[in-house]
Amino acid sequence: MINDATDHPAGESVIKRDYHPRLTNEDLAPLKKQTWSSYNIFAFWMSDVHSVGGYVTMGALFAIGLTAWQVFVCLIVGIVIVQFFCNLVAKPSQIAGVPYPVTSRASFGVLGANIPAIIRGLIAVAWYGVQTFLAAQSLNIVFLKLWPDFAVPLTQHEFLGLSALGYISYAILWVLQALLFWRGMEMIRRFVDFAGPAVYVVMLVMCLYMLFKVDFKIDLNLSEHQLGGWTLVWAMCGAVAAVVSYFSGPMLNFGDFSRYARSFKAVRRGNFLGLPINFIVFSLLTVLTAAATVPLYGELITDPIETVEKLDSTFAIVLGGATFVIATIGINIVANFISPAFDFSHVDPQRISWRAGGMIAAVGSVLLTPWNWYNNDEAIFWTLGILGALIGPLFGILISDYYMIRSQRIEVDELFTMEEDGAYWYQKGTNMAAVHALLIAGFFSLGSVIVPRLWAMLGDGSSPIDWMSNYSWFIGCGVGFVAYYFIAQAMEVAATSRCRDEDQPVPTAVV
Repeated sequence: MINDATDHPAGESVIKRDYHPRLTNEDLAPLKKQTWSSYNIFAFWMSDVHSVGGYVTMGALFAIGLTAWQVFVCLIVGIVIVQFFCNLVAKPSQIAGVPYPVTSRASFGVLGANIPAIIRGLIAVAWYGVQTFLAAQSLNIVFLKLWPDFAVPLTQHEFLGLSALGYISYAILWVLQALLFWRGMEMIRRFVDFAGPAVYVVMLVMCLYMLFKVDFKIDLNLSEHQLGGWTLVWAMCGAVAAVVSYFSGPMLNFGDFSRYARSFKAVRRGNFLGLPINFIVFSLLTVLTAAATVPLYGELITDPIETVEKLDSTFAIVLGGATFVIATIGINIVANFISPAFDFSHVDPQRISWRAGGMIAAVGSVLLTPWNWYNNDEAIFWTLGILGALIGPLFGILISDYYMIRSQRIEVDELFTMEEDGAYWYQKGTNMAAVHALLIAGFFSLGSVIVPRLWAMLGDGSSPIDWMSNYSWFIGCGVGFVAYYFIAQAMEVAATSRCRDEDQPVPTAVV
C-alpha cells in the first residue's frame, strides 16, 4: 500500500514518458487524485488568517485614525477583493493539477517560469524566518511564566541580536515545522484542519475573558484623532490596500493548494467560507480584543503577544502563548514553507525535490537572522518591501495570460515539454512578452515604493506621495495585466500556442 505522506509527500502524481526530466519530478507533475474538499480550503484560510502578524497588521489600522466600524468595513472590503483574486489564480492550477510555478510556464515559458518562482521563493524564505521568530516570542512567554528560574537567566545575554532563550524557542519551532513539513501535504492538511478551528475557539475564549474582566465596558472608538471628508476616504482606501497587500504572498501561490481541490466549485465555496465569512468573525475578535485592552491595561495594545503577556492568569498566558505558536506554525507552513518548496524544486527538478526545496528555505531563514530583520524597518523596506512590490506584476501577468490571451485554456502536457514547437517554448523556453511586461510593471510598482522613501530621506523626513506605497500591489498588478495583454497581442503569443479546452480531465499518464 502506498503511503502518500512518505512516498509522495506533495501528492501522488502522473508522469508521462515524454515529460522532459528538466521540467518534471513527482512533486511538480499533475496530481493523480485531487481530493481536497471545501472544508480543507476553509481550514487553510483559517490558519492563514490567525497569526501574530495578522492581528498586528489589522490592529495597526486604528493608528491611522479610523474608528472601530471603519476598520471593520475596511477589513471586509479588503478580504472580498482577496477572495475575488484568489478565485482567479486558483482556476488554472486546479484544472491542471499542478502548483503555481508550473502554471506560470504558460505565461513565462517552461524555463522563464523560474523568474517568478525565484522571486516568490525568496520572499517566502524571509517571511518564514520572521513568522518563526514571532512564534518563538510566544513560546518565550510560556517558558518565562512556567519556569522563570530557568528562563530568566537565559535572557540576560544576546548573540547576533538574540538571547539564549530566543535561540532555544526558535530552534524548537524550527524543528517542529520541519518535521510537520517532512511528513508531507496530507499531514499538513490534517494539521491545518485541526489548527484553524482550535485557534478560533481559544481566541474567542481569550476575547470573552478580557471582556468579562472589564464588565463589557469598552469604547469602540480606539483612535486618538478623528478623520473626516476626503482624508477619511483616502485613509480607508489605504487600509483596504493594506489588507490586500498583507495577503498578496499566499494569494499569488494559492495554486499550490487549489491543485489539490476536487473541483473548482469546492475552491470557490472554500474561499467564500474562509475569507469573507471567516474574516468577519476574525475582524470582530480583533476589534473587541483591542478595545478591551484600553480599560484593562490603560492603553491600546494591538500586538497579541504583548496582550497575552499582560494577562494575570498563568493558565490564560500558557493557553494564549500556545495558541499563537500553533497559529503561526499554521500560517508559516501554508504561506512560507510550501511555496519555496515548489519554487526551488522548479529550478532544478531532478536535483531538488519538494522536501529539499522546503529545507533550503528553512535553512536560509536562519542565515538571514530574522529577529534582526523584524526590528529593522530599513531592512524590511529595502528587501522585503521591494521584492514584495514584484508580487503584483507577477499576479497581473498570470491572470492576463490565462483569462485574456488564452481564454481559460491550458494544455497540461505542453507544460512539461522542451520541444521547440511546444506551446510554451516561445524563445528558448522564455516568453519575452512576460519578461517585458514584468520589467514595465516592476518599474512602476517599485517606483511607487522607492520614490516616496527617497523623497523623504532627501527632504525633511516626510513625502507628499507617501500614499503611493500603499498601492504598490495594485499598481504592479494593473500595469502588469495591461502591459502583458498588449505586448502578447503584438507578439501574437496566443497564435503560437496549442491549447486544450479547460473541461478536459487532467491527462492520465503512462509512468
